[in-house]
Amino acid sequence: MTLDPKLLEILACPDDKGPLLYFADEASLYNPRLRRRYAVSEGIPVMLVDESEQVDDAEHERLLMLAEATGVRPTFEA
Repeated sequence: MTLDPKLLEILACPDDKGPLLYFADEASLYNPRLRRRYAVSEGIPVMLVDESEQVDDAEHERLLMLAEATGVRPTFEA
């Protein structure tokens, strides 16, 4: 399930208030600055810092390469 484009335009990281990368196939939103991933459960973003996942270097690089390869853009321009 993909997120509504209007919602994506306003979604920001609750920690640093910056834009996120949305990976629909992985049902997640990713903050590359803090290396934090937020789940999307049943089409609803779980934007709670305590429920987010910190990713390691390898996963961070994989997500950045995936974003570049698939044309994933930030939720908004900072």
